[in-house]
Amino acid sequence: PVEATDDAFWDQFWADTATSVQDVFALVPAAEIRAVREESPSNLATLCYKAVEKLVQGAESGCHTEKERQIVLNCCRLLTRILPYIFEDPDWRGFFWSTVPGAGRGGGDEEDENARPLAESLLLAVADLLFCPDFTVQSHRRSTVDTAEDIHSIDSCEYIWEAGVGFAHSPQPNYIHDLNRTELLKLLLTCFSEAMYLPPSSDSSSTNPWVQFFCSTENRHALPLFTSLLNVVCAYDPVGYGIPYNHLLFSDYREPLVEEAAQVLIVTLDYDNSTSSSPTVDGTTTGTAMDDVDPPGPDNLFVNYLSRIHREEDFQFILKGVARLLSNPLVQTYLPNSAKKIQFHQELLVLFWKLCDFNKKFLFFVLKSSDVLDILVPILYFLNDARADQSRVGLMHIGVFILLLLSGERNFGVRLNKPYSVRVPMDIPVFTGTHADLLIIVFHKIITSGHQRLQPLFDCLLTIVVNVSPYLKSLSMVAANKLLHLLEAFSTTWFLFSAVQNHHLVFFLLEVFNNIIQYQFDGNSNLVYAVIRKRNVFHQLANLPTDSQSIQKGLQRKKKTPEPISRTNSQDGVSMEGSRPAAPAEPGTLKTSLVATPGIDKLTEKSQVSEDGTMRSLEPESSQPLPEGNLPSAVSDGEPWSGEASHPRRDRRRLSSASSSGQWTPTPDWVMSWKSKLPLQTIMRLLQVLVPQVEKICIDKGLTDESEILKFLQHGTLVGLLPVPHPILIRKYQANSGTAMWFRTYMWGVIYLRNVDPPIWYDTDVKLFEIQRV
Repeated sequence: PVEATDDAFWDQFWADTATSVQDVFALVPAAEIRAVREESPSNLATLCYKAVEKLVQGAESGCHTEKERQIVLNCCRLLTRILPYIFEDPDWRGFFWSTVPGAGRGGGDEEDENARPLAESLLLAVADLLFCPDFTVQSHRRSTVDTAEDIHSIDSCEYIWEAGVGFAHSPQPNYIHDLNRTELLKLLLTCFSEAMYLPPSSDSSSTNPWVQFFCSTENRHALPLFTSLLNVVCAYDPVGYGIPYNHLLFSDYREPLVEEAAQVLIVTLDYDNSTSSSPTVDGTTTGTAMDDVDPPGPDNLFVNYLSRIHREEDFQFILKGVARLLSNPLVQTYLPNSAKKIQFHQELLVLFWKLCDFNKKFLFFVLKSSDVLDILVPILYFLNDARADQSRVGLMHIGVFILLLLSGERNFGVRLNKPYSVRVPMDIPVFTGTHADLLIIVFHKIITSGHQRLQPLFDCLLTIVVNVSPYLKSLSMVAANKLLHLLEAFSTTWFLFSAVQNHHLVFFLLEVFNNIIQYQFDGNSNLVYAVIRKRNVFHQLANLPTDSQSIQKGLQRKKKTPEPISRTNSQDGVSMEGSRPAAPAEPGTLKTSLVATPGIDKLTEKSQVSEDGTMRSLEPESSQPLPEGNLPSAVSDGEPWSGEASHPRRDRRRLSSASSSGQWTPTPDWVMSWKSKLPLQTIMRLLQVLVPQVEKICIDKGLTDESEILKFLQHGTLVGLLPVPHPILIRKYQANSGTAMWFRTYMWGVIYLRNVDPPIWYDTDVKLFEIQRV
């Protein structure tokens, strides 16, 4: 081993002047790092220790010379290169959390300082360096007579990187500072990535020690850094000063920083909300993080600060920023190349999810005006665009989760009634109507022409439609037909009998029709007309056979129809102009596996809406903790609820043969048990009253024209003829450790795949997910 005191040897690793992070990756190949790790571990240990020491020295001195800055950047790149190889070996994982004995720089007065684990020294140095005047932030001083201790006396809150939440001053852009921040954040993200080397556990509350320390009160820059990251992301405008094609004229140094900031932000916010019963997450407690007592709520200051944002103008800034960035790929479609196309929409969706989940005031702000539609439309665009692409299953899930969370609030359903006029080219039928129509048409498209792995999301998609249905004032004919086409597809005997949970989908759809008929009959003549036209579907359901012979016959039919849902008899019409069909993934595309998500019964809790619009929870018993050690799965036959099975290698069965996974077979008793509960009374009564009247009009007037019938239905009323309206049931998303673990695997999978230049984690032994080729 080389002695730690041999400075000439060690200095050659960082003294070189002109290197980039890409050079370091090329010069230090993976095989060499692993060889040193196995054959001369003490050299690897010394290298890490020395590199951290250089960062600490840079942070102490304030990096005044070009040479010092170069050394800091090179150490930063070297550690980014080496850390994943330390994490992949369980024997080395504790190395950064041990103290290096007697490794001080002489002086006995530093003994207490040396007691810090290496990881803590590294994280604190990076935090200091992120607010280092003339290196990563503008210097406020005119004079150059800076003394060394100034770095400790500066108030980093005055050096926040961008105006926005809690900071009004927008510093002059400086691309050198942006590049230096980006390199430091890359190192920070690499430190946090230890999480990738631990297998997914059902105990999602296991905290990441790197994140835990960095987001604790030990880090004096926690608040300004959190604010800087959030503001840099939300203030970013990829179009560049509003001039189209501007990005072609000059290079954008902001974008890499914004991406890195978004990734660091979501990782620091990886916090299991379901395990803490803290009031702070609701944003309702008072007190500041500076109190002497432990700050209430999460020890993670980033989560704490996020949950306490409360000023309207801050919410407005965040919402506008996220909406602007999410809509960026849509702008591309009608002015191709006019704006820089951003690639970090998945990180933005995770960030938006965290904002809504940790800060209920933000959620209510989003739903207070029709601004929520600026989030909805891009999400529907992504869902529609990714529906055929196996490598984007995770994107489909997070889009649906966000809509499920929003749909638990009455205001979301009300907002959907706003007419949809923005014409984003999407591969869906042309229609004239509201945002509710858009949502239903896109969901129909996902269900009928998405790939097989999306089937676990059907429950979620229909739950969203059920949640908003009592508030939908007037569905278009296109959307009404789509809902009936889904009912027709889901109520065929082979589909109902082929898996234990398939009949739930029929229950959801009937609930949608009942809600609209009972609460929004007046404006919904299109839907009523569609129900009358397809009345045989409801009669068939009411007369569903329950004897063994018919059940077998129904299942036989399945063998002849391999696709779960046919596209036939769904009048699709022409797709919107300028749209491209949703394409499957290119063969060979890399994707990362995901853990199973909990079933809809674990994911949501039922609430009843009372007369005055308030909700009360119906299921006190649902709050029982899950049994330890197993991820929840909704169905009893051992088939995981999510299309990504918990065992990614297991061959994926098509939905239609789900029964083969257990010994489950449909029995007459089983069919009877749910058939008797089908909520058909309201619809049957409606048909009983209206069908004879409509038939009479047709005979009397010799009508074949539907506009006359629609006119009749518009002016009709069923007051006093329908059963007493049922209470509205909303299934609200509830935090649970199953989704917390899903978010962790999804988020790190996205970060792994998006960091290709340099490929920080590529070809290392990650355990949190598997890397698969489509």
